[in-house]
Amino acid sequence: MAPVISGRCTARMDEPFVVFMIGMRINKLFAVNKWVPTIRAMGPMLRELYEHPEKGFLGGEFFLYWRGPALVQYWRSFEDLERFARNPDDPHLPAWRRFNRTIGSDGSVGIWHETYMVQPGNYEAIYSNMPPFGLARATERVPAIGGRETARRRLLRGENDPAVPSPE
Repeated sequence: MAPVISGRCTARMDEPFVVFMIGMRINKLFAVNKWVPTIRAMGPMLRELYEHPEKGFLGGEFFLYWRGPALVQYWRSFEDLERFARNPDDPHLPAWRRFNRTIGSDGSVGIWHETYMVQPGNYEAIYSNMPPFGLARATERVPAIGGRETARRRLLRGENDPAVPSPE
C-alpha cells in the first residue's frame, strides 16, 4: 500500500484527456453464474492496460459499491479508449461479446459506463493527506499552492479569485 503523503496536492494535466467510468451492477444476487464471470473479465483487461501504456490508458481507481464493482479510468484520448474497446486482439471485445451472448438482456447483470472528454483547465482536484490517487496518480501530482491553492484557482487559473480562505 502506498504511503500517505502529508499536505495538499492536486493533479496537473496540460493536455486533453478522457475520464471513463465503468461498472457492473448485480441485479440478481443468486445468479452467481452470470455475475462472477463478468467480474472476472475485468482483471485481464486491466492487466493488459497497465502492461501496455502505449494504448493510451493513464491509470485508474477501483471501487466497490453495494451492487458491484466500478472503475474510474483516465485515458489519453477517446480514440485510444475506443480503439481498445473495439480491437478483437484486446480482451474487451471478446468479453463484451461473451456478455451479450450469455447475459444479453436477461436482467441478471447490468453494465454501465460514462465517458467525459476533458480539456485542459476544465477540471480540478484536491488530495489532502492521501497516497497518490486518482487523476494525480494517473498524471502528475503537484503541490496545491499559489495558483493551485483553491478550487477556483485550479479551474480558472487564478482568475477572479476573491481573497477568501479555501474551505477545503
